[in-house]
Amino acid sequence: MTEIKKIIDELEYIAENPKKAVDDYIEKTGGKAVGVAPVYAPEELVHAAGMLPVGLWGGQNVNLDLAKQYFPAFCNSVAFTCMELALQGKYKQLSAAIIPGMDDTFISLGQNWKSAIKDIPFITLVYPQNRKLEAGVKFLVSELNNVKKELEKISGKEISEEAIFKSIDIYNEHRKVMREFVSLAASHPNSVNNVQRNRIIKSAYFMLKEEHSEKVKALNKALRELPEERYEGHRVITTGFILDSKEVLEIMENNKLRIVGDDIAHETRQFRTDVPKKETALLSIASQWSNIEGCSYAYDPLRLRGKLIAKLANDRKAVGVVFALLKFCDTEEYDAPIMLDDIHDAGIKAVTIEIDQESGSIEQIRTRIQTFAEML
Repeated sequence: MTEIKKIIDELEYIAENPKKAVDDYIEKTGGKAVGVAPVYAPEELVHAAGMLPVGLWGGQNVNLDLAKQYFPAFCNSVAFTCMELALQGKYKQLSAAIIPGMDDTFISLGQNWKSAIKDIPFITLVYPQNRKLEAGVKFLVSELNNVKKELEKISGKEISEEAIFKSIDIYNEHRKVMREFVSLAASHPNSVNNVQRNRIIKSAYFMLKEEHSEKVKALNKALRELPEERYEGHRVITTGFILDSKEVLEIMENNKLRIVGDDIAHETRQFRTDVPKKETALLSIASQWSNIEGCSYAYDPLRLRGKLIAKLANDRKAVGVVFALLKFCDTEEYDAPIMLDDIHDAGIKAVTIEIDQESGSIEQIRTRIQTFAEML
């Protein structure tokens, strides 16, 4: 257990001190860091350019002031807080920011960033919604080629095919390691609590993936050596855009709700789909977008998300689902009715809580989670 605690503490510290982690990387390597906004982005290209991809997913309890000049009040708080932190100079160590236009709000974030944040170049990227058509894949390859060219300007060197394929291998290995971790965390619910599980996943946004993989591999090895554990509470699945509020995770903890799996965009959706090997590196990265399923940001006429969550709940012996609905996130809200119907049809209880990174009040969430726990 000492080894487990040591690794968890180290990754938890990185997750809660991202600026220091990025600054330490730049100071140690003399390299550059590139911000990567939600939901998906070709981090492999940043890595292949010899730079550190840094996740830009807003922050908790950020006081919105400067960003109000650029966004209306009814804007999802992840984009809002990203803009606020950028305007406050919190991202000044970044050499550029990739901001994919995956919905209207993030398109606005990119354009506002381009207008207001002059010292951090904005790199645009459009993911096609006709993602399974050959034309859609070709379009994405052209978009990725534009990103590659911009990254080459920033890094000052050409990004070779060999380097991209090597980065793809590193990222696929990291995805494999992380999938094993969330499975092991589910079978060892007393060794990894809700906050620790989130922080282990979140820390990968501020480290080179190969370094993060080595840490998590050691953690996985230590967990495998322990017998499976029984949790004296309720096993649940989480879904939504982001759920990294320590306060909310601790409310679930206090009500004996242990997260044993997730469909969170900020968490497992980032590593559950590998990049397939194709004829070229950019085609490989583009083809991953065709293979992603069960995500509100990836066009899905079959509406598989609810069914996939129900299957995950059954596989992990979970009795409930907590839907962390990001306030004013239309994309997630459109998914909610069909998704929740499928979960309920599978005989699984679900509750919706509203996530707002700006608000410091969580009493309504506390009440809803307490009530949900009593129903299980």
